[in-house]
Amino acid sequence: MTTAGSVRAEGDHGDRGGLRTALAGLTTRGRSFLAAGAAAAVCAYVLGQSDLLRVGLLLAVLPPVCAGVLYRTRYRVAGSRRLSPSRVPAGSEARVHLRMDNVSRMPTGLLMLQDRVPYVLGPRPRFVLDRVEAGGRREVSYRVRSDLRGRYPLGPLQLRLSDPFGMCELTRAFSTYDTLTVIPRVEPLPPVRLSGEAKGHGDGRQRSLALAGEDDLIPRGYRYGDDLRRVHWRSTARYGELMVRREEQPQRARCSVLLDTRAVAYAGAGPDSAFEWAVSGAASVLTHMLERGFSVRLLTDTGASVPGEGSDGFAGASQGSADTAGLMMDTLAVVDHSDGAGLSRAYDVVRGGSEGLLVAFLGDLDEEQAAVLARMRQRSGGAVAFLLDSGTWMREPADASGPPDDGGKWSRMLREAGWTVVGVPRGASLEEQWRLADRERSGLAAASGGEGAG
Repeated sequence: MTTAGSVRAEGDHGDRGGLRTALAGLTTRGRSFLAAGAAAAVCAYVLGQSDLLRVGLLLAVLPPVCAGVLYRTRYRVAGSRRLSPSRVPAGSEARVHLRMDNVSRMPTGLLMLQDRVPYVLGPRPRFVLDRVEAGGRREVSYRVRSDLRGRYPLGPLQLRLSDPFGMCELTRAFSTYDTLTVIPRVEPLPPVRLSGEAKGHGDGRQRSLALAGEDDLIPRGYRYGDDLRRVHWRSTARYGELMVRREEQPQRARCSVLLDTRAVAYAGAGPDSAFEWAVSGAASVLTHMLERGFSVRLLTDTGASVPGEGSDGFAGASQGSADTAGLMMDTLAVVDHSDGAGLSRAYDVVRGGSEGLLVAFLGDLDEEQAAVLARMRQRSGGAVAFLLDSGTWMREPADASGPPDDGGKWSRMLREAGWTVVGVPRGASLEEQWRLADRERSGLAAASGGEGAG
């Protein structure tokens, strides 16, 4: 949940344009009274009727008086907004709570509350609040929903003041905004034994030396604060100075998720497009791997990753995986098509990192990009590709009993390089494709006599 800071809206005083602002707020009723009063005054002058003149003056004077009184009324109203939740999956609803506090010593008149929301979240909410006593409060709420990912501003909150006769309405705007983040849909995935996971120490963990590198194979010099029980006496005698042993510590297995965002690789748009399926798939795999204790890294074809992400990605399980997942979901909420035509930048990032499981969500490929992916496979412990072919996605959903179209020769080229390739038909379930990838890998491992670890 997020809470908007309280702000105040009250009438201004001594403004040269105050009268003009007040008269500009006249309602249709107020303008009608002005016109009727002027007409009555003209008729009274022509007919010589003094009583009619008094009626005309009353009608003409009432709207400006109401406008002036309303404009100079010292309403002091504090408003706040609370989102529940502030981060919501696409297609789900969030509730916005509005609270108005009358912090002045006098009651308010009739108030109309209006919040500004983007059109994709639904109609603009409006509420009519009755008289609010001094020190009183009113709370209202409304729901918003979007099928499209993104970050949507809510606000500013607007308060419309009205006089008891309905002659004038003035609008006071608050200054605070809130942001609703609509993240991709995340589908729960079953645990499978994909290759590239580490053996041994726990679920997705492996043992390594405390400091990476070849120099970790020998003891190091003593540093102030080192435990004397770690002194390596044989090395101390050999080098003539105090040496200590390096201790092992658990290190998490790694998983990189590559999301192909090239505009040329996808056809169609909207919540049911291939690109949105790929974004949702990347979000689901990242969340799944974090829950299993992997160090995960999100990578796009541009070479970009999540802001604040280290070279080995974000650690999962007990090391703030909820915050990590939030950062990645925020990044995926606003990811869009790139203007690039290749995957070479992503390959440069993978080439400079350490080995681990690589899961890729790919659009249409050509020979050059297939060759880049083949080289990318050599830098990973295991590689799984979900191939979304535009020709398949532009057709109607395939029959469940028929084989999916997996991209033809580019798919075969990736398989020959060691990738586990799954062709994704339109409307497919990610859970089913995830299980299919495990079966494909298991069949490949059995044929080659290998064994996946997990």
